[in-house]
Amino acid sequence: MSDYLTIGEASETLGVTRATLRNWDKAGKLKPYRHPVNGYRLYNRNELETLLKVVQTTQ
Repeated sequence: MSDYLTIGEASETLGVTRATLRNWDKAGKLKPYRHPVNGYRLYNRNELETLLKVVQTTQ
């Protein structure tokens, strides 16, 4: 599971709030995976790094 980050870890990595990540989920900008036991949102580390690169190059 080291390839996945919790919503808190993902928000810190991207520098956005947890609410922003939830809004992006609803808008279809990010697709979280769900933990099979507790249903928590998990984000793929590689997908977040790709998103971060895209955001940085557009600024």
